[in-house]
Amino acid sequence: MPFRKPDDKGARQTDVTETMVAGASAPPVDIDWDADQAVTQLYTTQYRPLVRLATLLVRDSATAEEVVQDAFVAMHGAWRRLRDPNKALSYLRQSVVNRARSVLRHRAVVEKHAPKALPDAPSAEQGAMGELERAAVIEALRELPTRQREAIVLRYYGDLSEAQIADAMGISRGAVKSHTARGIAALRSVLEQTT
Repeated sequence: MPFRKPDDKGARQTDVTETMVAGASAPPVDIDWDADQAVTQLYTTQYRPLVRLATLLVRDSATAEEVVQDAFVAMHGAWRRLRDPNKALSYLRQSVVNRARSVLRHRAVVEKHAPKALPDAPSAEQGAMGELERAAVIEALRELPTRQREAIVLRYYGDLSEAQIADAMGISRGAVKSHTARGIAALRSVLEQTT
C-alpha cells in the first residue's frame, strides 16, 4: 500500500477514540509521520483483523487483545528503527505470531503443572449440526502441531499468500507448503473419523 500524508489544511485535531467511534477510515501512513501518527493509523485499520488472527492462534479473545496491543506498543517504540515502513503490517503480523507462540509456550508450562479439571458438560443449545461441525474443526485445529495450525490459520482464515505466511512465521515458503499440506491431511483424517 503506498504511503502518503493527508492534507493538514483546515483539518481539525481528533483523537484516536473519536476516530474509532465515528468509524472513519484513517488515511494511509506516511513514512515521514512520527510514531504516534503511524501507529494510530495502523491501529485504526488493522487492530480487529490482528485480534481475530491472534484469537485463532491463542484460542482466547482477551489474551489475543493483549498480544495485539503489545505488538502495537512494540511497533511504536521501534518505529524509527523499522527499516522499511512499507512493511509495518508485516512487522505487526510477525510480532503477533511470535507473541502468540510465547503465550502458548507459557500456557503449556502452566497447564503441565496445574491440576486437571473436569471437562465442562455441553449445553442443551449445542444440538445444532452446524455448531457441532464447527466445534469439530476447531477441536481438530487444536490438536495440530503449532506450526501446522499457524500455517493453516494464516492461509485459510487470514487469506495470506505463502510469501506473507513465510514472512509472518519466519520460515521458508517450502516449509509453509509442507506445514499446510500436513495440517490439511491431519485435519481431514480427524474429521473423517468423527463423522
